Amino acid sequence: MLIVEDEMVVSSGLFPIEAASTMNKLVRVGVLEAPIAALLLRNAVDLVRTFVPITENYIEAFNEGRRLNHSVYDMLYFTLARRNAATLVTLDKRLREICEEQGVDCIHEVAF
Repeated sequence: MLIVEDEMVVSSGLFPIEAASTMNKLVRVGVLEAPIAALLLRNAVDLVRTFVPITENYIEAFNEGRRLNHSVYDMLYFTLARRNAATLVTLDKRLREICEEQGVDCIHEVAF
């Protein structure tokens, strides 16, 4: 199981719209039907206990994006994981490599 019961899950305030966008793409390409995608979206967003407003770490994400030559968008999640001594979950290979190089815990092999 990826998340243990009562484990604190923190994410960027950007997460709900990012998850919605991903589900929308999966519906458009025929991988999921809309009702299933909506349920998965709701479940994913409901896992998060605390949404951190983007305004709390966008400058840090910008600086890290420049320093690490990576998207500021991904650095929002990276900096949150680092700030909270948390484990970042991603399927992005380059972001995984950055986490490993920078000493941020990362899960990158997720079974669906």
